[in-house]
Amino acid sequence: MKQQVVIAGGGIGGLACALALSRAGVSVHLLEQAGAFSEVGAGLQLGPNAVRVLHEWDLLDELNACAAFPDALQVRDAHSARTLGRLRLGPLARARYGEPYATVHRADLHELLLRAVQRESGARLRLDTRLVAYELAGDRVRVTCEDDTVIEGDALIGCDGLWSRVRAQMLGAQPTRVSGHLAYRGMVRATDLPERLRQNQVTAWLGPRLHVVHYPVRSGNWFNVVAVVEGMLGLGHGGPPGCDPQSWSHEAQTADLKWALGPACGELMRMIDAVSAWKLWALNDRAPMAGPNEHAQGRVALLGDAAHPLRPYLAQGAAMAIEDSWTLGRLLRSQPEGTTPDWPALLQRFAQTRWQRNARVQSRSQRNGTIFHADGLLRWGRNTAMGLLGENLLDNPWLYRGPPVPV
Repeated sequence: MKQQVVIAGGGIGGLACALALSRAGVSVHLLEQAGAFSEVGAGLQLGPNAVRVLHEWDLLDELNACAAFPDALQVRDAHSARTLGRLRLGPLARARYGEPYATVHRADLHELLLRAVQRESGARLRLDTRLVAYELAGDRVRVTCEDDTVIEGDALIGCDGLWSRVRAQMLGAQPTRVSGHLAYRGMVRATDLPERLRQNQVTAWLGPRLHVVHYPVRSGNWFNVVAVVEGMLGLGHGGPPGCDPQSWSHEAQTADLKWALGPACGELMRMIDAVSAWKLWALNDRAPMAGPNEHAQGRVALLGDAAHPLRPYLAQGAAMAIEDSWTLGRLLRSQPEGTTPDWPALLQRFAQTRWQRNARVQSRSQRNGTIFHADGLLRWGRNTAMGLLGENLLDNPWLYRGPPVPV
């Protein structure tokens, strides 16, 4: 009998998981709570580690058709506009790591994965379906949904994000950590920007308690802009503390963002002014993973943000979900032909392979936020280190050479 796995969540992690398991010969039943497959947000960055997986999945041509491939990462001071550091990407990243560094609209990556899953005969996708709870029944997992549908599988993978119901049942109720950071995200057409701001690179502007990142997406025709500010800096003019940021008008959000940026340089303010609409998120996360039991227990596993939500300061959220999925697929394909997977043992190998790398990325992401937003002596030390160490400080060989092959 063909094995079936239930996947909760149809975001980037859920679709990547469905693709990896389907191609490993497993039937997947993916449950998505929304009425349509879509992705909110704007752009994201894919390091060579994530592009390597997409290449192995024969999706590189589709990525090439929608992504941009920056020539460099440039770090600048948000107030003085001084260049603090630079990391060459483009051909150098490809030569160093075997794959390029890409920037892509989140919806384009989601659509790319969705099309790939829909081509798999063993994948069933179910919309308007949200998991309520699961129970173990011998060698099966029984999933109950909000519409009273009951679906059984040999294993369950929770890809249902930061507020994961699978996680809550597996590990117990655990409140998320409130970072106190607000992220403003927007898009702007390249043709609406002055030529200097249309460079094919990732630009990070660093200031006290804030930073702004922008980079090309959609083959360079658009730019994604993300501004992150700390605490009440983002509530200066838009309404009383505690009000819903999503309900604020664009004008109020823009006024707050400009107030938070303070005496920012002209180039940065021109980029901010070019964005016609902002979406605002409060950033929350969890403490770094403490052990493999936070990734998998028995026939149930967590993947992506359900297991290891990240602050966006290492640009690896989507990449880690893709790596998780690749690892599961690789473990399944390594099973002796004709044998039935021992799901508890296989998911434990998955957890042992992934948890330390994911915990390291979580810790680095949090640390980067402190460094990006530094003031005083820490800011001086950061700027001095970038000037002295250059690319060696900005590059991440331990990360970009991944994902690690499971043993």
